[in-house]
Amino acid sequence: MFKFKVGDEVLVTSGRDKGKKGKVEKVFPSEYKLVVSKVNIYKRHRKATRQRGAGIYEIARPISVSKVAIICPKCAKVTRVGFGVDGKAKNRICKKCKGSLS
Repeated sequence: MFKFKVGDEVLVTSGRDKGKKGKVEKVFPSEYKLVVSKVNIYKRHRKATRQRGAGIYEIARPISVSKVAIICPKCAKVTRVGFGVDGKAKNRICKKCKGSLS
C-alpha cells in the first residue's frame, strides 16, 4: 500500500519549493513520485496545433516522495504515515494523533 493518495495535503520539505503546501493530483507508485498542485511548476513552450494555440504553458512536474510530508487532516500537523489493521481493512494512520488518514 502506497503512503500517499490523490487528494492528500502535503508540505514540501526540501528543494526549491521548500515550505509550499499543495494537494496531490496524481500518483506514480512505481517511480515513487507525485504531482502536487502549485509545486514544481515549469514553463513549456508549445507549438500551435489544431486543438490549442501556441504559447508558454505552465506545467507541474512530478516530485519525489522523499521531498514531501503529509499533513494530517485531523490535527493539521506535518506527520509520518503508519498503517493499522481494523478487522480485514488496512488503514493509514497519523503517527502524531493516531487518527485515520482516509
